[in-house]
Amino acid sequence: MPSYPFMQVDAFTDRPLGGNPCAIIFDCQDLSAETMLAIAREMNLSETAFVWKKPDGHFRARYFTPAEEIPLAGHPTVATVFALVESGRLKVDSYLKIPLELRDGPIDVEIFAEDGKVERVVMSQRKPQFLRIYSPEEALPAFGLSPVDLLPGACIQTVSTGTPQLFIPLKGLDPLRRAQVDMQKFAELRQNGDFFSVHPFCLQGLERGQTFARHFALLPDIAEDPFTGSATGGMAAYLWHYGLLASPSFLAEQGHWMQRPGIGSVEVVGSREDIETVKVGGGAVAVLRGELIL
Repeated sequence: MPSYPFMQVDAFTDRPLGGNPCAIIFDCQDLSAETMLAIAREMNLSETAFVWKKPDGHFRARYFTPAEEIPLAGHPTVATVFALVESGRLKVDSYLKIPLELRDGPIDVEIFAEDGKVERVVMSQRKPQFLRIYSPEEALPAFGLSPVDLLPGACIQTVSTGTPQLFIPLKGLDPLRRAQVDMQKFAELRQNGDFFSVHPFCLQGLERGQTFARHFALLPDIAEDPFTGSATGGMAAYLWHYGLLASPSFLAEQGHWMQRPGIGSVEVVGSREDIETVKVGGGAVAVLRGELIL
């Protein structure tokens, strides 16, 4: 009976039961995509990561939601690299930069540690793509919002730094809290759209952040995500490109209203007209270790 070691890690937090949980299955290169998807449904988290060491010594990871494989994700990257160090599969003293091989190719990941204990994992996301712009009338009804809730002068647009997500800039915390998904309208919007999930946000933080966001997906995926690293990168690219941020570096918050507060460090690299990458990082903690028996 085959078995695989696994961990569950909370990412974008420095304390257990905060941030966004991710299950990491180790040493699983023999698993089929169908089995990986079945395991992701079993775990029933926003994403489950599958990781193994390649012959060249680098690591390969695949990320699955309960519905499908996705090309890039933030909190699984932070959680996976943290878990590789925590489990002894990857050694680091104070700093290490590694390539992590994902579905669409490698990304750079930096590990900041003290005496071998990981303090922060930072991923460099892919060069942003600015995709379709949506009218308020076609996008907002799916979330119980109206044009008066939008940040004045801002557009609703899909941006991808590896995974395409729809960004809805709101004028404050009040409309963000009021946002409520109409699943039928959301499904119709996504069916006719160019995005995977939706990231409404505002330029206000709750504690230390300069932004606060929520993140919505369709069932059978988790309906609302506690902290979304890939979308935080796309949001940062959007804000920097459109001149809505004075500084390319800031702190992003998400998940507090779900009782899972998360915070991430963000750095946009490049000019407003030509963004090279967005770096998104955060802490992580292990909350579960075990063995998956199939």
